[in-house]
Amino acid sequence: MRIELKDENDTLKLGALLAKNARIGDFFALYGDLGAGKTTFSRGFISELTDAEEVPSPTFTILQTYDSEMGEIWHFDLYRIESPDDIWELGWEEISEKITLCEWVERAGQYLPQQRLEIYVEFVTKENVTLPARAALLKIVGGKEYTEYWQHRFRDLYNEFI
Repeated sequence: MRIELKDENDTLKLGALLAKNARIGDFFALYGDLGAGKTTFSRGFISELTDAEEVPSPTFTILQTYDSEMGEIWHFDLYRIESPDDIWELGWEEISEKITLCEWVERAGQYLPQQRLEIYVEFVTKENVTLPARAALLKIVGGKEYTEYWQHRFRDLYNEFI
């Protein structure tokens, strides 16, 4: 599913709407160029589920954690890791017990969970001119039950943006 994001508020809104449907064990894999909106999406998501006054980018800390009524939220930014094997030092084996957001997820290599929601945030271009708008492409990776759960939620989500 592709959703046009007119501005930063739409990116925050998308994060918040997906957060409402999140559950323990969900893994949100965030893809996109530097500045595309991965952290903005994460801020919307985390702000929806927590009382956090600030949601800093975990670029330097690599991992930020948050408590919520739905369970613990882990927010990774793997930009600075040198090898996929480095993720084990961060407690990666516990992600099935958390709600996880992961920026620069491609750096996790073969250790990505088999069930995940992939979110590609990209700049919208027209004839090689970058516009201020962005788009998000949402892709479900996983088994039948997981896929059906998120497909149902996508229908509701899509209606929020048309």
